[in-house]
Amino acid sequence: MERIPAIEGGKPVREKKLYYGHQYLDDADYKAVLDVLKSDYLTCGPKITELEDKLCKITGAKHAMVCSNGTAALHIAAIAAGLKEGDELITTPITFAASANCALYVGARPVFADIDPETYNIDPESVLSHITDKTKVIVGVDYTGQACDWDRLREIAKDRGIILIEDAAHSIGTLYKGRPVGTIADMTTFSFHPVKTVTGGEGGAVLTDDDKLYEKLLLYRAHGITRDPGLMENEPDGPWYYEQVELGYNYRMTDIQAGLLISQLDKLKVFKDRRRAIVKRYDDEFSGVDGLIVQKEIPESDTCRHLYILRLDSKKLKIDRRKFFDAMGAEGICCNVHYIPVYYFPYYKRLGYEKGLCPNAEALYEEIVSLPLYYGLSDEDQGDVIAAVKKLTEYYHI
Repeated sequence: MERIPAIEGGKPVREKKLYYGHQYLDDADYKAVLDVLKSDYLTCGPKITELEDKLCKITGAKHAMVCSNGTAALHIAAIAAGLKEGDELITTPITFAASANCALYVGARPVFADIDPETYNIDPESVLSHITDKTKVIVGVDYTGQACDWDRLREIAKDRGIILIEDAAHSIGTLYKGRPVGTIADMTTFSFHPVKTVTGGEGGAVLTDDDKLYEKLLLYRAHGITRDPGLMENEPDGPWYYEQVELGYNYRMTDIQAGLLISQLDKLKVFKDRRRAIVKRYDDEFSGVDGLIVQKEIPESDTCRHLYILRLDSKKLKIDRRKFFDAMGAEGICCNVHYIPVYYFPYYKRLGYEKGLCPNAEALYEEIVSLPLYYGLSDEDQGDVIAAVKKLTEYYHI
């Protein structure tokens, strides 16, 4: 790992390591969890319904079904959409693998559309070019928290009878043309991993306005089992009676997680405001720096940003992404990279996917790093990140 002998005798910008993401918990969160632990229900209890109602209130969605994690949410959504063997699902390669894996879980084939080279979100025209008579689902991912071009994606999907899923793992709190994420697509999935804007430790959700989809989501979350007489084949012979009517999964969320998330959602606005302030400062500092490229923000998206992606202009810097990444670590700033194109992975290669499918996505991957972005990031800490980036950019500028 190279030390950059630039200023202050080659000293790093900071001695204590600063990481790219970190959850924020306060006394209200601790109390919310403790209250559940002292209650009669640790799972399958009243906090689940309370959380689902709260998600509907925040987003305006008619129905919310919470589950164990964001991957489970995508899996259940794919099943509810009727995706099956022989079908195709179109998504972006610049995402976590679960956005595509949900197709493989049900025997379908993921198809990768390229990204817009400026916003880094899925390009609707690339989606259109990949549609076949096997296409049954489109999964748009609000990468970094910025909303996709949902008007165009909805138009494409509606005209062809395709189910549209919004993978909003990054974007809770984002508005698209004034509409909260959660009401735009046929189904919307959330993730509540610790690095996300709000967290339950883990957890996920699927939101929809469609009654029939919601009915399926509930079934597949809990073993395919129902206590609803309207869904049963036989007459109940007592209040204990239930039936398994589909093959489902145990994707339930605990009341412990739900209690924490209810408390976290009370802070969604302040989380969003702070994240926006951090993003604005980064953009202001880096937009005029030769050799750095900031992500384009579309005016339709009032974004609650989950990730801050900085792109290195390889034509103006005599440093590749790996060397920059290591040098930032030497300066005390631990970055990350989001994401490796999904079809690069060995598992996908064994399925026949090859490099070259999405040129814009592949070019982006070679030049990006994720900088620290989270609610608890102090102004001083952010100043250290900015100082380190500028130090390296100046040192390595061609």
